[in-house]
Amino acid sequence: MIKSLTAIAASLGFLALLAVPASAVEHLTSSAETRAELEALIANDDRPDRHKARDQYRHPFETLTFFGLDPEMTVVEIWPGGQGGWYRRILEPLLAGRGRYIPLFERTDFPDEVDDVPYGEVDLVLVFRAHGFMIYNEPAQEHVDALYKMLKPGGIFGIVDHAGDENIPQDPKGVNGYVNESHFFMLAKRAGFCLLSVSEVNRNPKDTKDHPNGVYSLMPSLWGSRGSQEEETKWRAIGESDRFTHKYYKPEGHTCAP
Repeated sequence: MIKSLTAIAASLGFLALLAVPASAVEHLTSSAETRAELEALIANDDRPDRHKARDQYRHPFETLTFFGLDPEMTVVEIWPGGQGGWYRRILEPLLAGRGRYIPLFERTDFPDEVDDVPYGEVDLVLVFRAHGFMIYNEPAQEHVDALYKMLKPGGIFGIVDHAGDENIPQDPKGVNGYVNESHFFMLAKRAGFCLLSVSEVNRNPKDTKDHPNGVYSLMPSLWGSRGSQEEETKWRAIGESDRFTHKYYKPEGHTCAP
Protein backbone atom coordinates (compact mmCIF):
# COMPACT_ATOMS: atom_id res chain seq x y z
CA MET A 1 0.00 0.00 0.00
CA ILE A 2 1.21 3.55 -0.80
CA LYS A 3 0.50 6.15 1.85
CA SER A 4 -0.40 9.67 0.72
CA LEU A 5 1.84 12.63 1.59
CA THR A 6 -1.00 14.05 3.69
CA ALA A 7 -1.25 10.83 5.71
CA ILE A 8 2.46 10.61 6.43
CA ALA A 9 2.54 14.28 7.37
CA ALA A 10 -0.25 13.75 9.86
CA SER A 11 1.23 10.58 11.31
CA LEU A 12 4.75 11.96 11.74
CA GLY A 13 3.90 15.56 12.48
CA PHE A 14 6.12 17.32 9.94
CA LEU A 15 3.56 19.41 8.06
CA ALA A 16 6.15 20.70 5.60
CA LEU A 17 5.40 17.61 3.53
CA LEU A 18 2.02 19.06 2.69
CA ALA A 19 3.76 21.72 0.61
CA VAL A 20 5.52 19.13 -1.55
CA PRO A 21 3.43 18.36 -4.67
CA ALA A 22 3.47 14.71 -5.68
CA SER A 23 2.87 15.76 -9.28
CA ALA A 24 6.14 17.71 -9.71
CA VAL A 25 7.67 14.54 -11.20
CA GLU A 26 5.41 11.68 -12.19
CA HIS A 27 5.48 8.71 -9.83
CA LEU A 28 6.29 5.92 -12.28
CA THR A 29 6.44 2.27 -11.32
CA SER A 30 8.16 -0.46 -13.33
CA SER A 31 6.68 -1.59 -16.64
CA ALA A 32 4.91 -4.90 -17.11
CA GLU A 33 7.97 -6.24 -18.96
CA THR A 34 10.29 -5.28 -16.11
CA ARG A 35 7.92 -6.77 -13.57
CA ALA A 36 8.00 -10.10 -15.40
CA GLU A 37 11.81 -10.06 -15.48
CA LEU A 38 12.01 -9.23 -11.79
CA GLU A 39 9.64 -12.04 -10.87
CA ALA A 40 11.81 -14.49 -12.80
CA LEU A 41 15.06 -13.23 -11.21
CA ILE A 42 13.62 -13.34 -7.69
CA ALA A 43 12.36 -16.90 -8.21
CA ASN A 44 15.53 -18.06 -10.02
CA ASP A 45 16.98 -21.35 -8.74
CA ASP A 46 20.47 -19.79 -8.73
CA ARG A 47 19.39 -17.32 -6.08
CA PRO A 48 20.48 -18.61 -2.64
CA ASP A 49 17.79 -20.06 -0.39
CA ARG A 50 18.98 -17.84 2.45
CA HIS A 51 18.18 -14.82 0.27
CA LYS A 52 14.77 -16.14 -0.75
CA ALA A 53 13.90 -16.77 2.90
CA ARG A 54 14.06 -13.02 3.52
CA ASP A 55 11.74 -12.05 0.66
CA GLN A 56 8.79 -12.11 3.08
CA TYR A 57 10.44 -9.31 5.07
CA ARG A 58 12.27 -7.32 2.36
CA HIS A 59 9.67 -7.52 -0.45
CA PRO A 60 12.11 -7.07 -3.35
CA PHE A 61 9.51 -7.18 -6.11
CA GLU A 62 7.19 -4.63 -4.54
CA THR A 63 10.07 -2.37 -3.46
CA LEU A 64 11.92 -2.26 -6.78
CA THR A 65 8.79 -1.79 -8.85
CA PHE A 66 7.70 1.03 -6.50
CA PHE A 67 11.00 2.79 -7.15
CA GLY A 68 10.37 2.45 -10.89
CA LEU A 69 13.40 0.33 -11.75
CA ASP A 70 14.01 -0.09 -15.50
CA PRO A 71 16.65 -2.36 -17.14
CA GLU A 72 18.11 0.53 -19.15
CA MET A 73 18.80 2.73 -16.14
CA THR A 74 22.14 3.68 -14.61
CA VAL A 75 21.72 2.57 -11.00
CA VAL A 76 23.99 3.22 -8.01
CA GLU A 77 23.55 1.07 -4.91
CA ILE A 78 25.15 2.33 -1.71
CA TRP A 79 27.05 -0.29 0.29
CA PRO A 80 25.52 -3.41 -1.30
CA GLY A 81 27.39 -5.93 0.83
CA GLY A 82 29.89 -7.40 -1.61
CA GLN A 83 29.53 -9.68 -4.63
CA GLY A 84 26.82 -11.70 -2.92
CA GLY A 85 24.88 -8.62 -1.82
CA TRP A 86 21.19 -9.30 -1.29
CA TYR A 87 19.78 -6.75 -3.72
CA ARG A 88 22.81 -6.87 -5.96
CA ARG A 89 21.97 -10.43 -7.01
CA ILE A 90 18.71 -9.10 -8.43
CA LEU A 91 19.83 -5.72 -9.78
CA GLU A 92 23.05 -6.69 -11.54
CA PRO A 93 21.62 -9.37 -13.87
CA LEU A 94 18.57 -7.22 -14.66
CA LEU A 95 20.74 -4.29 -15.79
CA ALA A 96 23.48 -6.32 -17.49
CA GLY A 97 23.94 -5.42 -21.16
CA ARG A 98 21.28 -2.72 -21.17
CA GLY A 99 21.78 -0.37 -18.27
CA ARG A 100 24.57 0.01 -15.74
CA TYR A 101 24.85 -1.20 -12.16
CA ILE A 102 27.37 0.63 -9.96
CA PRO A 103 27.89 -0.82 -6.47
CA LEU A 104 29.43 1.77 -4.17
CA PHE A 105 31.36 -0.07 -1.47
CA GLU A 106 32.36 1.20 1.96
CA ARG A 107 36.03 1.23 0.97
CA THR A 108 35.43 4.01 -1.61
CA ASP A 109 35.97 7.73 -0.95
CA PHE A 110 32.21 8.33 -0.62
CA PRO A 111 30.96 10.94 0.31
CA ASP A 112 33.84 12.47 -1.67
CA GLU A 113 33.52 11.96 -5.43
CA VAL A 114 34.03 8.39 -6.64
CA ASP A 115 35.66 7.86 -10.05
CA ASP A 116 33.25 5.20 -11.29
CA VAL A 117 30.13 7.31 -10.71
CA PRO A 118 28.92 9.58 -13.58
CA TYR A 119 27.85 12.51 -11.42
CA GLY A 120 24.77 14.30 -12.68
CA GLU A 121 23.81 11.41 -14.97
CA VAL A 122 22.57 8.63 -12.66
CA ASP A 123 18.92 7.60 -13.07
CA LEU A 124 18.39 5.85 -9.74
CA VAL A 125 20.27 5.76 -6.42
CA LEU A 126 19.29 3.08 -3.92
CA VAL A 127 19.97 2.73 -0.20
CA PHE A 128 18.83 -0.49 1.47
CA ARG A 129 19.46 -0.51 5.23
CA ALA A 130 22.94 0.91 4.54
CA HIS A 131 22.22 3.52 7.17
CA GLY A 132 25.65 3.70 8.78
CA PHE A 133 26.35 7.06 7.18
CA MET A 134 23.31 8.53 8.98
CA ILE A 135 24.44 7.47 12.43
CA TYR A 136 27.59 6.29 14.23
CA ASN A 137 28.86 9.91 14.31
CA GLU A 138 29.32 10.00 10.53
CA PRO A 139 28.71 13.30 8.67
CA ALA A 140 25.18 12.35 7.63
CA GLN A 141 24.35 15.49 5.65
CA GLU A 142 27.52 15.24 3.55
CA HIS A 143 26.57 11.71 2.51
CA VAL A 144 23.02 12.63 1.53
CA ASP A 145 24.32 15.70 -0.34
CA ALA A 146 26.63 13.38 -2.30
CA LEU A 147 23.66 11.21 -3.33
CA TYR A 148 21.94 14.31 -4.67
CA LYS A 149 24.97 15.20 -6.81
CA MET A 150 24.99 11.74 -8.41
CA LEU A 151 21.50 12.02 -9.86
CA LYS A 152 20.46 13.68 -13.08
CA PRO A 153 17.64 16.25 -12.84
CA GLY A 154 14.45 14.25 -12.38
CA GLY A 155 16.46 11.25 -11.17
CA ILE A 156 15.07 9.07 -8.39
CA PHE A 157 16.48 8.29 -4.96
CA GLY A 158 14.94 5.32 -3.13
CA ILE A 159 15.65 4.37 0.46
CA VAL A 160 14.47 1.59 2.77
CA ASP A 161 15.64 1.75 6.36
CA HIS A 162 14.94 0.76 9.96
CA ALA A 163 12.23 3.18 11.14
CA GLY A 164 12.87 4.59 14.60
CA ASP A 165 10.36 5.60 17.25
CA GLU A 166 9.18 9.11 16.33
CA ASN A 167 8.47 9.82 20.01
CA ILE A 168 12.21 9.59 20.76
CA PRO A 169 14.71 12.11 19.32
CA GLN A 170 17.22 10.69 16.86
CA ASP A 171 20.40 9.47 18.53
CA PRO A 172 23.27 10.73 16.31
CA LYS A 173 25.39 7.80 17.47
CA GLY A 174 22.66 5.39 16.44
CA VAL A 175 23.33 2.90 19.21
CA ASN A 176 20.03 1.08 18.60
CA GLY A 177 20.45 1.03 14.80
CA TYR A 178 17.16 2.82 14.05
CA VAL A 179 16.75 5.97 11.94
CA ASN A 180 13.76 8.19 12.54
CA GLU A 181 11.73 8.72 9.40
CA SER A 182 11.41 12.45 10.12
CA HIS A 183 15.18 12.67 10.67
CA PHE A 184 15.95 11.25 7.27
CA PHE A 185 13.32 13.42 5.60
CA MET A 186 15.07 16.45 7.11
CA LEU A 187 18.45 15.33 5.70
CA ALA A 188 16.95 14.69 2.27
CA LYS A 189 15.15 18.03 2.18
CA ARG A 190 18.31 19.91 3.18
CA ALA A 191 20.17 18.19 0.34
CA GLY A 192 17.57 19.46 -2.13
CA PHE A 193 15.48 16.32 -2.62
CA CYS A 194 11.71 16.44 -3.09
CA LEU A 195 9.58 13.65 -1.66
CA LEU A 196 7.67 11.91 -4.43
CA SER A 197 5.93 9.00 -2.71
CA VAL A 198 5.95 6.75 0.35
CA SER A 199 5.21 3.02 0.52
CA GLU A 200 4.08 0.93 3.46
CA VAL A 201 5.28 -2.35 1.94
CA ASN A 202 8.19 -2.82 4.35
CA ARG A 203 6.31 -1.96 7.53
CA ASN A 204 6.18 -4.36 10.48
CA PRO A 205 3.79 -3.34 13.30
CA LYS A 206 5.17 -6.14 15.50
CA ASP A 207 8.44 -4.22 15.87
CA THR A 208 8.12 -2.23 19.11
CA LYS A 209 11.64 -0.72 18.67
CA ASP A 210 12.49 -1.06 22.37
CA HIS A 211 14.60 -4.22 22.25
CA PRO A 212 17.63 -4.85 24.52
CA ASN A 213 20.05 -4.78 21.56
CA GLY A 214 18.05 -2.38 19.43
CA VAL A 215 17.32 -3.45 15.87
CA TYR A 216 20.06 -6.06 16.19
CA SER A 217 17.91 -8.11 18.57
CA LEU A 218 15.73 -8.87 15.57
CA MET A 219 16.37 -11.04 12.54
CA PRO A 220 18.72 -11.51 10.84
CA SER A 221 21.21 -10.54 13.60
CA LEU A 222 19.45 -12.04 16.66
CA TRP A 223 22.02 -10.56 19.00
CA GLY A 224 21.71 -11.88 22.55
CA SER A 225 19.54 -14.87 21.74
CA ARG A 226 21.78 -17.19 19.75
CA GLY A 227 21.95 -20.59 21.40
CA SER A 228 18.65 -20.20 23.23
CA GLN A 229 15.78 -21.86 21.40
CA GLU A 230 13.19 -20.03 23.50
CA GLU A 231 14.76 -16.62 22.91
CA GLU A 232 15.25 -17.18 19.19
CA THR A 233 11.65 -18.30 18.80
CA LYS A 234 10.46 -15.11 20.51
CA TRP A 235 12.45 -12.81 18.23
CA ARG A 236 11.73 -14.79 15.07
CA ALA A 237 8.02 -14.38 15.78
CA ILE A 238 8.48 -10.62 15.39
CA GLY A 239 10.37 -10.95 12.10
CA GLU A 240 12.64 -8.23 10.73
CA SER A 241 12.45 -4.53 11.56
CA ASP A 242 9.76 -2.00 10.77
CA ARG A 243 11.08 -0.02 7.76
CA PHE A 244 10.21 3.21 6.03
CA THR A 245 10.30 3.29 2.22
CA HIS A 246 10.74 6.75 0.69
CA LYS A 247 10.97 7.76 -2.96
CA TYR A 248 12.55 11.16 -3.69
CA TYR A 249 13.46 13.01 -6.87
CA LYS A 250 16.05 15.60 -7.82
CA PRO A 251 14.21 18.70 -9.07
CA GLU A 252 15.10 20.41 -12.33
CA GLY A 253 15.83 23.78 -10.76
CA HIS A 254 17.14 22.98 -7.26
CA THR A 255 13.76 23.59 -5.63
CA CYS A 256 10.59 21.50 -5.59
CA ALA A 257 8.10 22.61 -8.22
CA PRO A 258 5.22 24.81 -6.94
